[in-house]
Amino acid sequence: MVNLKRFLHNCTSCSCRQDPFSSFYAGLRFLHSLSVFSLRFSSLCSSQPRLFSSDTRNNSILMEIVKAVAQKGSLSPKSIAIRADQNSHSYHQLILSARKISNLLLNPDSKNANEVGENKSLGGARVGIVAKPSPEFVAGVLGTWFSGGVAVPLALSYPEAELLHVMNDSDITMILSTDDHQGIMEGVAAKTCARLSLLPHVPNVITESTELDCSSNGEFKISHEINGEDPALIIYTSGTTGKPKGVVHTHKGVLSQVQMLTDAWGYTSTDQFLHCLPLHHVHGLFNALLAPLYSGSTVEFMPKFSVRGIWQRWRESYPENQTKADDAITVFTGVPTMYTRLIQGYEAMDSELQTASAAAAKHLRLMMCGSSALPLPVMQQWETITGHLLLERYGMTEFVMGLSNPLNGKRKGGTVGKPLPGVEAKIIGEDGRVDADVEVGELCIKSPSLFKEYWKLPQVTKESFIDGGFFKTGDAVRVDEDGYYVILGRTNADIMKVGGYKLSALEIEAILLEHQTISECCVLGLPDKDYGEAVCAIVIPNEEIKRKREEELKPALTLAELSMWAKEKLAPYKIPTRLLLWESLPRNAMGKVNKKELKKKLADQV
Repeated sequence: MVNLKRFLHNCTSCSCRQDPFSSFYAGLRFLHSLSVFSLRFSSLCSSQPRLFSSDTRNNSILMEIVKAVAQKGSLSPKSIAIRADQNSHSYHQLILSARKISNLLLNPDSKNANEVGENKSLGGARVGIVAKPSPEFVAGVLGTWFSGGVAVPLALSYPEAELLHVMNDSDITMILSTDDHQGIMEGVAAKTCARLSLLPHVPNVITESTELDCSSNGEFKISHEINGEDPALIIYTSGTTGKPKGVVHTHKGVLSQVQMLTDAWGYTSTDQFLHCLPLHHVHGLFNALLAPLYSGSTVEFMPKFSVRGIWQRWRESYPENQTKADDAITVFTGVPTMYTRLIQGYEAMDSELQTASAAAAKHLRLMMCGSSALPLPVMQQWETITGHLLLERYGMTEFVMGLSNPLNGKRKGGTVGKPLPGVEAKIIGEDGRVDADVEVGELCIKSPSLFKEYWKLPQVTKESFIDGGFFKTGDAVRVDEDGYYVILGRTNADIMKVGGYKLSALEIEAILLEHQTISECCVLGLPDKDYGEAVCAIVIPNEEIKRKREEELKPALTLAELSMWAKEKLAPYKIPTRLLLWESLPRNAMGKVNKKELKKKLADQV
């Protein structure tokens, strides 16, 4: 373990670093997406220190950002950016902490964290950031960008082999972590050339704001030219279709995405987000953090998803006396598994608590769902309980969000809506050609937020695009009569070929979930000598029904029972011919089942 200054000073001579620090990759293009911060600084101290200034010869873009600041956000110096662990952290504190991190990154020999270096940059060096959802994580990302570095969010949920793959693949030479992960990360860092240092604490606005906020009167000077095409982030794919790949997002792309989401979903400075998602994934990083901060919202972190905690937080926000708490949650976004668990938690409540919980949930402005397919029965049951028809949208690591049901307008269950403003979509057939008459094909997306490249994979990057700059998503889709897109699944995992028919596993899963015995399910196509593939259903039974059936010495569900029931719901060739009863499904942090790997394992057993 080394201190931050010594670590960064030594890092420049790290012998295993694969590419030297070179041109300035200014992390500040994204300042526009967080421009609301700067406005909040002006009224904090009587001296009204300017925290940001720029060389107008090179930074006309930044001056436009400063102008945009005047049109955004509140003038209140105590405007809260982050709530975490019962503490509140203002926008001002967040930026001051990021500035200190940046100054230390750029001035490893300085004894003064507020001393500003001239003409220095990390030159696009990759900085790994390991922290639970917290203000320290946010300050670490911003500090990296301010210093001209590229932020690489790391997840401790990764197995060590996968974590080492990400670190070595992205050539991380610096790791910023919080002290609660120090022991683990020291061991990991020792197996790479990366040096580890701890992120400084971001003060609590209630107890520490005055001393911090008024102690710094210097300007944070930015003397480098800003290039929107410079990398800002490398986010690694979940690995559901192969080894995780590093997806490079530029500052321009990040800015485009947060502007797009803010406009599409109506984020404002009056919104309060309850955040229960991992930050190494675009859902948690963009939808629930960066875009809200861009709009001046408050983000409240709940690092570990808790069914009881979420329902309680909503009840605290909207008590039964019809009042609204000052810190009331207004927006919640989650994955389908979360909503399934929340429904189960609701059903376990007594009637009085159910009434209070449902009434509170109705007051939220917006509830959204994504990252994997939302079963229609779950959507319908959630609407019955809370009155909210969940807003479904569609995105990928490579372009963040591309399609969405409307904030205001007709939302259609089982669809992911239409392309967001500025996004273009095409469907290609099996021959790779665009065909207006094709009913089912692979979705291709072109967007201002499209990634720049797969890190160190130029050929894979090239093969991922078709003419016109459209990215091949690998997802099979169809468009319904209203122009809404229906996701049929991954072309290599969710599309099955059974006796000449092309079937969607997601469609069959949605129907099976209507069965009272089935709590969760996963449908796969397994090798079959007669039909090419056989429809296999992996079912997690309802616990209460399972217990009653076991008392009768019967399995929770039999294939014969399922087949008889499904005849009224599915075409004969779509009915599962194989049934597996499991305790749970193997899911990643975002609730996705790695069907490709699961299919391979089960196929080996056939």
